[in-house]
Amino acid sequence: MSVIRRREFVTLLGGAGLLCAAKAKRARAQQAAMPVIGFLNPASSDGYAERLSGFRQGLKDTGYVERGNVSIEYYWGENQVDRLPALAGELVRRDVSVIAAASASSAFAAKAATTTIPIAFVVAEDPVRIGLVASLARPGGNMTGINFLSAELVAKRLEFLREVVPAARRVAVLVNPSNASRVESTLRDAEAAGRTMQLQIQVVNASTSREIEAVFAGFVRERPDALFVSNDPLFSSRRVQLTQLAAVHRIPATYPQREIAEVGGLMSYGASLTDVYRQFGGYAGRLLKGAKPADLPVLQPTKFELVINLPTARALGLEVPPSLLARADEVIE
Repeated sequence: MSVIRRREFVTLLGGAGLLCAAKAKRARAQQAAMPVIGFLNPASSDGYAERLSGFRQGLKDTGYVERGNVSIEYYWGENQVDRLPALAGELVRRDVSVIAAASASSAFAAKAATTTIPIAFVVAEDPVRIGLVASLARPGGNMTGINFLSAELVAKRLEFLREVVPAARRVAVLVNPSNASRVESTLRDAEAAGRTMQLQIQVVNASTSREIEAVFAGFVRERPDALFVSNDPLFSSRRVQLTQLAAVHRIPATYPQREIAEVGGLMSYGASLTDVYRQFGGYAGRLLKGAKPADLPVLQPTKFELVINLPTARALGLEVPPSLLARADEVIE
């Protein structure tokens, strides 16, 4: 009996080993078959936690969960736009299922790298005007996505700033010259709104942290009445530096994202980026399911947020009109 039991035991042990090996093989096969999204962003990961949460929610809404049935590989440019073509090339060689391009520069790099892998983008510029897609309704090609900025947004930010600083006549507009397409659209819209509002627009450039410091040092010699910070990944990543310098130089400033008002910026107005990234993730999920980019219209945001930081306003000696406070989506006390 003992011999039979021993043999039975060995047989069972061998069977269990084969079962474990089979399960491991299936797991590896499943992992290999799991679709991969290549996330391409020119900035750094700093400050993107909330947006990425929105992106993952959008994926979840379409049936995908990161590390469950989809893998995401994050490629960050670390604020070096010239790295994007090489990073996009790596994603193509990796043969990802979808490329999620989180800026116009990322989208152009991805577009140049592949005509076959589906690309979802999120851009601040008009994607038709800058040449990413043929039209908003019928993008064509292998790209579609979300456009979250328009001329109306730039004009609205200047209007809100004017309400807080009614005496403002000269407004400095901070842009990043390394992001040419965004600079062109921002300045075109700002100058058009400035003419309507009888504001003098002063263009100031910064592509690095040191250049941001130099811009504010220049304000000592030629001080603007207010500052308009354009929507750029660099400025989002340098939000603490920007708000601190604005406070030191006592310059009222308007920003494009609530995250900057939350760390001390006077005010922000723009699309809810968490909601924009939810739409972005949703489109990435639909492309994974086989939808054709050419058939998915470019979406625009549905939620916009005006955030006002009252302690910053008081520190600058500004009185925010009650009518503007009533329209704010959030007032930081």
